[in-house]
Amino acid sequence: MSERKITTQLVVIGAGPGGYPAAFHAADLGIEVTLIDYRKYPGGVCNYEGCIPSKALLHVSKLIDEADNASALGITYNKPVIDINSLRAWKDSVVNKLTAGLGQLSKFRKINYIQGRAEFTDSSSLSVSTAEDKEIRVNFSKAVIATGSSPASIPGIEVDNNKILDSTGALEIEEIPNKLLVIGGGYIGLELGAVYQALGSQVSVVEMMDSLMAGVDQDLVRVLKKRLTNKFESIMLNTRVVNIENKKGKLKAQFKTKKDEIIEDVFDKVLVSVGRKPNSENFGIENTKVTVNKRGFIEINDQRNTSDPNIYAIGDVAGDPMLAHKATYEGKIVAEIIAGKNVLYDPNAIPAVVFTDPEIAWCGITEDGAKEQGLDYTSTRFNWAASGRATTLDRNDGLTKLIIDNKTERILGMGIVGTGAGEMIAEGVLAIEMGATATDLKLTIHPHPTLTETVMEAAEMFFGSSTHIYKTKNN
Repeated sequence: MSERKITTQLVVIGAGPGGYPAAFHAADLGIEVTLIDYRKYPGGVCNYEGCIPSKALLHVSKLIDEADNASALGITYNKPVIDINSLRAWKDSVVNKLTAGLGQLSKFRKINYIQGRAEFTDSSSLSVSTAEDKEIRVNFSKAVIATGSSPASIPGIEVDNNKILDSTGALEIEEIPNKLLVIGGGYIGLELGAVYQALGSQVSVVEMMDSLMAGVDQDLVRVLKKRLTNKFESIMLNTRVVNIENKKGKLKAQFKTKKDEIIEDVFDKVLVSVGRKPNSENFGIENTKVTVNKRGFIEINDQRNTSDPNIYAIGDVAGDPMLAHKATYEGKIVAEIIAGKNVLYDPNAIPAVVFTDPEIAWCGITEDGAKEQGLDYTSTRFNWAASGRATTLDRNDGLTKLIIDNKTERILGMGIVGTGAGEMIAEGVLAIEMGATATDLKLTIHPHPTLTETVMEAAEMFFGSSTHIYKTKNN
């Protein structure tokens, strides 16, 4: 194996939604950048096997669902015919278009992109095994670790991506199983479960907790659960999987309920979706001063600096929330810090979106969080049954809520469940970051008829009335 040596001001390990923005912004600031990833182009898990392909498939599932429900509007479609190969090719084309575009942007910025796997040799150098089976020694002044995360596993249940899938395998859409078991009631499992249900699978979800989407306000989750209950074969809460056996090409699953009852069922495939784990191993950080906590996250400060002064860490590998847009924000902050700017990571609100149907989105303090902190707050709710726009969409199954400080009227949090919630939540993020009050939102003219009006009317309700909800003295 031949070896060559290069020297760079900044090396970024991992070209996902944290790594490539860090590299791009640093290059824009005049820093010499080397970006390393094992894939041909930048993009990371988010673009290749996460956010982008899953949302492409969720778009397809929404089209199918809307066609199925159009008869209530006086329109009847034939049953959709799904060409699985064409569907997969379209999904892959979306991924290829975006990642190739990122490759071009990397070239335009004159970033030295190396396709390979990096390993630290010490705090100022690393070794890269390239796709061409060459070894490159990289000496650097600063490094950013942006290695992301991987699907978590369940002890005793081995993912083979043939019968037992993780999220990566599920997104390949090799075939549509007649019966699919989803282990885990979090956002990844529910999103992919919704995709397979729309494509024709009978989907069952098992969750060991007493609710879906643990950590999300349950008044929002209940709206989603009601719709999923009508679509999925079953939703089993307070239940865990104790065994899965391959029996004549079928998967026999055994469950134990909270009451210690044993339930058995047979499935064609199983999707293991129990969260993600940080990729903090197998790239030589033990050869540096970087430290890792008990959960596997790299320890950092508010400037994303690790315990090694030359090395920074961002994104999933650096701690919760494990969200692509949080990683992107960190990447830009780190680039500016390395460029000598006096900045730090200090967001007041990070939005989260579950792209199911209906979508759930929230930012700032949740109502459960406000209760735990003992805050003096009011939670206002505007039900979409009173929304003109929701009615025209035949989607009144929505809710917009605000968490408002009683003394200052400041917006502390926002939660939305309903179609398009992910597009609406940015107003809440901006309100929190700008210190906006309920009065600010109430007096801001929102276009009509839109779903964003529900934000304005939720703010109006803080003052005791809303245009489209009549509130008597007794309610």
